[in-house]
Amino acid sequence: MIRGILIAFVTILPFSAIQAQSTQNDPGADLIVFNAKIFTGNRAQPEASALAVKKGRIYSVGSDGDILGLKQSETKVIDARSRRLIPGIVDAHIHVLNDMAYNYNVRWDGTPTLRRALTMLSEQAERTPEGQWVKVIGGWSPYQFEENRFPTIDELHKAVPNRPLIVQYAYNRAFLNKRAMEVLGIGTDRFPKVPGTEFERDSRGQYTGVVHGNTWLFLALETMVPQPTFDEEVSSLIYSIRGLNRFGVTSIIDNGGRWEYPKAQGRVDVLARDNRLNVRMPFVDLQLGKGGPVNMVDLELEAITKTAPLSPGQNLHPTLAHGHEYRGAGEVLNGEVHDHENFDRPAVIIEPEKMRRFVEQDVRKLVGRRIPFRMHTTYNENISPFLDALEKVNETIPLDGLRWSLEHAETISPENIDRVKKLGGGIALDAKMALHADGFIKTHSREEALSTPRLRMLVDSGIPLAMTTDAFRAATFNPWVGISWMVSGKSVSGSEVLAKDNRLSRAEALKLFTSGPAWFTNAESEMGLIAPGNLADFAILDRDYFSVPEDQIKSVSSVLTIMDGKVVFGAQDYSVLSPKLPEILPSWSPVKYFGSYYGDN
Repeated sequence: MIRGILIAFVTILPFSAIQAQSTQNDPGADLIVFNAKIFTGNRAQPEASALAVKKGRIYSVGSDGDILGLKQSETKVIDARSRRLIPGIVDAHIHVLNDMAYNYNVRWDGTPTLRRALTMLSEQAERTPEGQWVKVIGGWSPYQFEENRFPTIDELHKAVPNRPLIVQYAYNRAFLNKRAMEVLGIGTDRFPKVPGTEFERDSRGQYTGVVHGNTWLFLALETMVPQPTFDEEVSSLIYSIRGLNRFGVTSIIDNGGRWEYPKAQGRVDVLARDNRLNVRMPFVDLQLGKGGPVNMVDLELEAITKTAPLSPGQNLHPTLAHGHEYRGAGEVLNGEVHDHENFDRPAVIIEPEKMRRFVEQDVRKLVGRRIPFRMHTTYNENISPFLDALEKVNETIPLDGLRWSLEHAETISPENIDRVKKLGGGIALDAKMALHADGFIKTHSREEALSTPRLRMLVDSGIPLAMTTDAFRAATFNPWVGISWMVSGKSVSGSEVLAKDNRLSRAEALKLFTSGPAWFTNAESEMGLIAPGNLADFAILDRDYFSVPEDQIKSVSSVLTIMDGKVVFGAQDYSVLSPKLPEILPSWSPVKYFGSYYGDN
């Protein structure tokens, strides 16, 4: 027995010595940031001036003196120069993988005048090769322009006379020039008959080029224009993520689109295998099928159990925590109960029995298999029957901690907020009202807009809650536009669209884009705070969000964005730290010349 103990001791001793030697050879911090005004989001330590990072996580937060004492010879040290540092922005509902042609599009996001927007089209038309289109696909609002109006068809024809042109406003309407109408076959059998589509005509009965519709029309249109190559899709992914990093975004949840699992993931894999994915990208999956009525839930189950088996929470990224993990099904789970959020039109109200039947037949399958789900529902009239049926499902198959959420929920009532909370769900709001509230007012009323959504009540309820952008088409991908609206109560036009008692403090608004979204990725213990043990995701801002005038909040951007302890974006005096990106594809890409946001070029 004694001999056995001695053998064990001798065996353990070298291993312990190796461990100690390894620790001694790898001491101190990988990265230190000091001289910062840190908003930690951590109630136990709300402010600090420095932090230390080790192996992709924050391991110490405190004063400059304490943290600089952790410096070793290999430690990278960054002076924040008294700038504001915040946790990385988390966008819990965005559609990056729906925009694989991102590099083909002129981005009007943030453009201050219609005059400049039209000039951008003219300039791009000169660069766009024969056979390609000039496109603006969402992210803008007529109310952001100094002129406070839409472009006219004549203005668009003058700007782009020699290439097909489409200018899409959210999922509400599109403007087509004559070349585009000819290519698409407007007025002929070549153009798909999508329910809800309306073509404007002039006094002579001729098509003007303005078309109104819903989500399905614009998804159909996207399939009828030139498609990017695989390499161009990967390039689009790289540069759309770069646009997000510019605003301090370090993590997103991709909320599905026309590129379903596992097809879309092939593009992400190209970046993941080389450790070039510069944002954490958990995803939910949306299976649209190949056209015509389909059971989206059945298609989802087929995809994750047979086509390419995958379980909730499984991470497809080989090294990055929450890099590309499956977070369930959604946001569209059934096309027939999709209440399109076009604020220029009256609310889309689903027949209550149809909604209940969908939940009891299809959502039940997801609950029974413990697959998280997210349900697009904008209007309270549709939320009520959804919750009626979900409560019934819960009686026989308990949700019991399964993470599910309502997406958007702009007009949710106090009663339904309470019901969602009792069922253990969350709500992922969006900032579309920041861009489109002026249209909402025309359709519904200013009085209703002032309480849409019920921000103060939702925050005070304690329900899992996030604010999102729902970019790149329904709204801009700039989270600071939404933060500005939540704090100031003003839309991009400068109109008051949120009541004073329905606004948030600057800290509350920021938390809806940092710690709040962590629940939706099941990462509350490691994301959204500047605290020891949390993922090393943070941004240094170009101005102090907490002290600048309200009208400057929408102009905030990052000068240094860190994700997983590594620099993914740098500007101004940190530009030399920014990673070099490959040459943008195609060579005529509007993003190459105009950037992804106004002023980003």
